Amino acid sequence: MIKVKTPEEIELMRESALIVSKTLGMLAAEVKPGVSTLQLDAMAETYIRDHGAVPGFLGLYDFPNSLCMSPNAQVVHGIPNTTPLTNGDIISIDCGVLKNGFYGDHAYTFEVGEVAPQTKKLLEITKQSLYVGIREFKLGNRVGDVGYAIQKFTEDHGYGVVRELVGHGLGQKMHEDPEMPNYGKRGRGKKFVEGMVVAIEPMTNLGTRRIKQLKDGWTILTADDKPSAHFEHNVALVNGKPELLSTFKYVYDALGIESDEEEEFRQTKLQL
Repeated sequence: MIKVKTPEEIELMRESALIVSKTLGMLAAEVKPGVSTLQLDAMAETYIRDHGAVPGFLGLYDFPNSLCMSPNAQVVHGIPNTTPLTNGDIISIDCGVLKNGFYGDHAYTFEVGEVAPQTKKLLEITKQSLYVGIREFKLGNRVGDVGYAIQKFTEDHGYGVVRELVGHGLGQKMHEDPEMPNYGKRGRGKKFVEGMVVAIEPMTNLGTRRIKQLKDGWTILTADDKPSAHFEHNVALVNGKPELLSTFKYVYDALGIESDEEEEFRQTKLQL
């Protein structure tokens, strides 16, 4: 059952989402060759707690850390470890927080040093597909409209769209209805209603869409060991249109990137 949020609850969720956004922005300056994912995880936990929230992933379904850290061929749910990042890696950082009884949860895939051109393109197309999907999150549409848009855009560029892992509703639980696949058919699935909040999160592979899982019970990898990218935003349905609750602005500020990609999804001015 879809749990509709009041305007007041959406603002509480925006607060949680922005703590995640700021955490990712803080980490953006620290993602470099030689740093380990476990070090980044510790920084994130401290930052989240210092901002009056608690890590949303730590202990959730018995996950052992605050961040899901998934480098290179890892798709999602990678467990932080002591292995240092190296030049040319990519790393998906998925972060969640809980504050005021509501979750924020989104992700960004970072470049580590100089990344191969084909990998750079994978990241750019995956991020673009996120916004392609968000545009379809509007009153009168259905879950399949978002999934179809992401799938078509991604597959038209020759990439594999992961099927087994999906986006989701978000609220007082990390995972609520509806599931939000990154594939589908137009006009299928649950209809969007005012006040919904979802996490839309394309997971795109350079090669095959097929995946495998490590024996740790968490880490998901591409079946052909080629790179995978993952970007995620939290979006509310407000006045019939998608309203971003999360932002990549703090990441971009840290990396010196100028972008207006989020402007069409902001009915409420971002409070910095």
